[in-house]
Amino acid sequence: MAKIAFDQLRFVVCDDNAHMRRILRTMLRAFGSREIYEAEEGASGLEAVEAYQPDILITDVKMPIFDGIELTRMIRNPDGFSQAYLPIIVLSAYSEKSQVIAARDAGATDFMCKPVSATTLYNRIQNIIEHPRPYIRTSTYFGPDRRRQEGAFSGDDKRIEPSEQYTTVPD
Repeated sequence: MAKIAFDQLRFVVCDDNAHMRRILRTMLRAFGSREIYEAEEGASGLEAVEAYQPDILITDVKMPIFDGIELTRMIRNPDGFSQAYLPIIVLSAYSEKSQVIAARDAGATDFMCKPVSATTLYNRIQNIIEHPRPYIRTSTYFGPDRRRQEGAFSGDDKRIEPSEQYTTVPD
């Protein structure tokens, strides 16, 4: 397990709750990060991602103008957005399976439930950096490979040949 150089990482934290942004900023600073940009809703989050070219986006789900799921979908447009490969951690106070699936299907790299602990946030960021997933493009999806299982697949888990189903997009 390598030590992460947080002082070399840029973050955008997008949440409509100022208190939550402050908590996340405090955690990231405690990890050693110095470049943390904030946005109050999805539209300003998209502008911040374009302006600051962060290494990781942390976004809430429920926000005004457009939410974190819509923000993720907009970023995951490889033909129209320069940061389509940006790792995105989606946060939500709602842990229903439908929220997790919506974030995953929009192209989120990871999903975390609030309240967020410093240990969990650190571990998620570490996993994103140390174990990046390949990006997949299908007719309806672009984003990190949603499957985390390693090894051979069989039965219902077996995929058809990649050339028949999707294309792996190099980083």
